[in-house]
Amino acid sequence: MTITELPVIAAVDGSSHSREALDWAAREAVRQGLPLVIVHARTPNRRTGQETQQREAEELLTQSVRRVSEIVPDLHPSTLAPLDFPSAALASLSRDASLVVVGSRGLGGFRSLMLGSNSLATASMAQCPVVVIHSGPSDEDEGEAAEPFPDIVAGVAADESSEAVLEFAFATAASRPGARLRIVHGWTMFSSMLSGGPVFDRDAAAAAAERTLAELTAGWREKYPQVEVVREPVGGSAARTLVTASATAALTVIGRRKGGESLGLGLSPVAQTTLTHALGPVAVVPC
Repeated sequence: MTITELPVIAAVDGSSHSREALDWAAREAVRQGLPLVIVHARTPNRRTGQETQQREAEELLTQSVRRVSEIVPDLHPSTLAPLDFPSAALASLSRDASLVVVGSRGLGGFRSLMLGSNSLATASMAQCPVVVIHSGPSDEDEGEAAEPFPDIVAGVAADESSEAVLEFAFATAASRPGARLRIVHGWTMFSSMLSGGPVFDRDAAAAAAERTLAELTAGWREKYPQVEVVREPVGGSAARTLVTASATAALTVIGRRKGGESLGLGLSPVAQTTLTHALGPVAVVPC
């Protein structure tokens, strides 16, 4: 298997969120021409025997394979049931994957939480991009194509961390006929000051943000001429801007970035806020 054939990994646990993640992963695997691996991590549990866990895992994986065959009949996924904690198993498997897809919350999550601990940990530790699928479909929506919005939104910062985000976002948009790529850069007078730009002149700061965004995207339009690009420098909080944009996006792409260590995980504050409050699927790209 070459690096371009590294699989899409779909994590399942029987929850509605993981079923939606499985559907998304299956369609994306077909779109990218990649194999699909369905993974159910068997969390070590002294109260449940390994034979019982193995049987339950096999039943869930069989149901998942059947579900995929109904959605994309030509896709023939493989399955894995590692004995490990979900985030640890997925982080390990991500070393040899193109993409990991998880639901925002699993069976063990509190309904009041918008993002589960396993999803957050996987997005923080994985070696490849992780897509977190928010909200499970209602019963009447089951089986319907779930991407009413064609646009891909990419959140970029004015530094080298944006390269990996742009690479993933452009490639994703190129694989989706008719998709626009909206490249969003949220700026404030404070961020302008930190980057050495105008401090007191808001119009000058806005113009500087526009130039920064043009410079960041200069080479990518030549590499992906088929992708329609819209640049959106937005005055305001980067996280709030991206959460708002996610409401009308097929996928919102953000960089994990360094700097989140103070949160106990490898996510920056902007990435964690966006991931927690987004209104649609979010891809977290290591950078």
